[in-house]
Amino acid sequence: MKYNKLNSFFYIRNRERLVKRLRAGSVAIINSNDQMPRNGDQFFKYRQNSDLFYFTGIEQEETILLLSKQPDNTTDEFLFILKPNAEKEIWEGKKLTIDEATNLSGIRQVMYQDNFKQKLSGLIKPDTIIYYNSNENKRFKTEVPYRDLRIYQWLEKEYPGNPKEKLAPDIEKLRIIKSTEEIEMMSRACQITKEGFLTVLNKVKPGMYEYEVEAILTGEFLRNGASGHAYEPIVATGKNACVLHYTTNDCILQDSDLLLIDFGAEYGNYAADCTRTIPVNGRFTPRQKQLYNATLDIMKESTRLLVPGTTLNKVQEQVCRLWEKKHIECGLYTNDDLLKQTSENNLVSTYFMHGVSHFIGLDVHDIGSKDQPLEPGMTVTFEPGIYIRSENIGIRLETNLLIQENGAIDLMKDIPVECNEIEQLMKKTL
Repeated sequence: MKYNKLNSFFYIRNRERLVKRLRAGSVAIINSNDQMPRNGDQFFKYRQNSDLFYFTGIEQEETILLLSKQPDNTTDEFLFILKPNAEKEIWEGKKLTIDEATNLSGIRQVMYQDNFKQKLSGLIKPDTIIYYNSNENKRFKTEVPYRDLRIYQWLEKEYPGNPKEKLAPDIEKLRIIKSTEEIEMMSRACQITKEGFLTVLNKVKPGMYEYEVEAILTGEFLRNGASGHAYEPIVATGKNACVLHYTTNDCILQDSDLLLIDFGAEYGNYAADCTRTIPVNGRFTPRQKQLYNATLDIMKESTRLLVPGTTLNKVQEQVCRLWEKKHIECGLYTNDDLLKQTSENNLVSTYFMHGVSHFIGLDVHDIGSKDQPLEPGMTVTFEPGIYIRSENIGIRLETNLLIQENGAIDLMKDIPVECNEIEQLMKKTL
């Protein structure tokens, strides 16, 4: 592992909190992610299922967590891992032993995976409730039946008479409030993200390719102990910045353009999600600075809206009203135009067409509803932007925030964002 491992007590505590939410006379099953086939005999780089990691700390494929809560509320827990294969380990490296899996997870009853079905059948009675895990992200759609879904289908066939309930609502309530340990991991991801950005400011110049900037970030992330990017980075110069999820990253940086970089390190499976927009030649033009400062003003004013009790959707509405004023100041439309707009011709969304905030944690788009009232301990992004295709300008600024009783703490406060500071740091490249 490249990161400092969390103490097994973290995972023990998470499981205890989950079991308390289960009904008596039930079992719960959480699976690892599949290894995703690439081509030929190769797989894509493996990334563990965030739920399984949250409750076990295990990053190995083909792992199952089984929790049991008897009618008298006594509990038990079992972990199933791959059986070591000496020939396979010659090619792929060492797999976890039972003792190592116990030390990582704090689970005493660790077995090999081929014992799972037998153990499960011994726990399930005719009236046992079976909790199954599932991906409930509203934006997630796939034609491929992932492992948790396949297990659910098998459970329906093998135990058709037993009631089935989703684990996702209970897991969401636990994962959405971050512990001290998690904030430390996220803070480290943000610090590594900062190191990457500072190196970019020192090296970027006209004539480079977008992918060279991506390579700088990748190198800094790995050098500082991250597993890599928390998501595919967006390195978009000029008009490319008006494509919200641009990831081609293959164009030349032109002297007078802005460069939008949406990037973040993943450390210990926890994500950072940052966006900065910089002038390729190290100096903002007056128009670029006007639009940039309008975006920065929105960020500064609106982060104060992120307080306990509000929702991300309410903040979105408030930010759109603020953008109307800024758009008028920037000459994009007039007050009269606003009065004439229709639902089909919304002026704000012409220049700001995405959500301003989302939850973040083990996933860059972490679990949580935008209609859910914010609570202390939640972590969210904040990312206002302005996109003017006719001027080949796209500007977005993004930070990560920890919600607290008296407002929000900016986990990226040390990452440069002021125009003057960025220009000063980029002087070295001129």
